[in-house]
Amino acid sequence: MWIITVHSMDDVKMFEFNTQEEAKASYERIQGSKFLTEVIYFNDFSIAKNSQLPIVK
Repeated sequence: MWIITVHSMDDVKMFEFNTQEEAKASYERIQGSKFLTEVIYFNDFSIAKNSQLPIVK
């Protein structure tokens, strides 16, 4: 999952996307102070096993 967070003087908006491609396409069109984040759930052990991060038990 990919999230774009947009900050303005009075508000914070978050937009959720399923793919990196659609998130990047929207990121280019969105105006303002923004950042793109990939969300990884480490309770999905198939993803966690392929990660470079250590698994804490």
